[in-house]
Amino acid sequence: MILECKSLAIGYENRTVLKDINLTIDNGDYVCLFGDNGSGKSTLVKTLLGLIPKLKGDIIFSKNISQRSIGYLPQRNDSLSDFPASVFEVVRSGCLNRIGLRPFFSKRERKRVEDMMEILEIKNLEYRSFSELSGGQQQRVLLARALCATDKILVLDEPFTGLDGIAAKKLYETLDKINKELKVTLIIVSHFVEDLLKYANKVIHLSQECLFCGNPEEYKQHMRKEFILSRHQFLEVGDDHDN
Repeated sequence: MILECKSLAIGYENRTVLKDINLTIDNGDYVCLFGDNGSGKSTLVKTLLGLIPKLKGDIIFSKNISQRSIGYLPQRNDSLSDFPASVFEVVRSGCLNRIGLRPFFSKRERKRVEDMMEILEIKNLEYRSFSELSGGQQQRVLLARALCATDKILVLDEPFTGLDGIAAKKLYETLDKINKELKVTLIIVSHFVEDLLKYANKVIHLSQECLFCGNPEEYKQHMRKEFILSRHQFLEVGDDHDN
């Protein structure tokens, strides 16, 4: 177990968005987190990260994990596209939590930055201005920055939005490599469920409550049952109208 939610309620200013959330994420999981707009996906992520307070219940981390050690790639923000810094500087900013009170970056952080740029295949962009890059390149730079903050767990909020097919495919492959080879636990919020199910080993589907948490095959079976149930209910309503 890397984190667990028990009877968790989340929301803003005491307005509950979701309640009775019970789920477990294990070390090395590749989690697909999805639901309709307004279902509470981003609220759950921000609560796990400590950006907003929980309303009720517990979030339990394993002893070598804290909220500060979670890497985070938020939803794409176009205002960042004109950020006047080099690729190296943007990636290095992911190490800020690592340096603590030190007034400078050490060789260890420098190596971490270089390693992440190699993994994300952006080393050749090191001295380029972030604002000059394509959308796909910028997303890879921001992912490298998030990885500089963690070697345990990475949360990504709609990382494929705005990417063309080629850039999205490359990002899927890179994330799979990060999960399989670097053993980083991934939690990915996305609308692109079918594509993610090819890689994920756990699915969390949110609605008015945490409807489902399990593996992709169990999720498909769950959805078949839901479809059959809703179809029967529809037919029953139709029969009542006919009568």
